[in-house]
Amino acid sequence: MSESQPPAEGQAGPGGDGELKPLAVSTARVVLWGQLGWVVTLAVVLAVPVLHQGERHWWPWVPVAGLVLGFIGFSYVRRGRGNAAGAD
Repeated sequence: MSESQPPAEGQAGPGGDGELKPLAVSTARVVLWGQLGWVVTLAVVLAVPVLHQGERHWWPWVPVAGLVLGFIGFSYVRRGRGNAAGAD
């Protein structure tokens, strides 16, 4: 087997004191991917009759609610997060 090598300087490891830096991710892009997931879910629920008939008649409203909330979230993120822009 191979030997375990210590993490290089500046890298975090178990018990190491390296600092982890946050990833640079576009929040708006994450919200849009979530929206895409809800669109696919809605399409599947509507395409498969057993998923929206009988006692499951309310199931299509779940992805619709996800889309509405995602739109609100996307609008909030694109606007600049309101008053949080100046927060420390």
